[in-house]
Amino acid sequence: MVFYVYMLKCISDKIKKTYVGYTNNLSLRLNKHNSNKGAKATRGLKWKIIYKRKFNTKNDAMSYEYRLKKDKVKRNIILKNFNE
Repeated sequence: MVFYVYMLKCISDKIKKTYVGYTNNLSLRLNKHNSNKGAKATRGLKWKIIYKRKFNTKNDAMSYEYRLKKDKVKRNIILKNFNE
């Protein structure tokens, strides 16, 4: 099974918020976030995927997710490189 680590950006121009998570189904997970059934931190907002990375094991994905959540510099680089 394939797993993805992803980074979301809030669609609203007024709210500068990102979220990092992992999943084995990107489209289903994005739909959950956008329908208020995803992570508590994402509820009430609309999101788009701005970054994804594929992993072959859940453990590798979870490990990278943890590192990316803690690495504000890398998250800001991803955000700056995202072209709308």
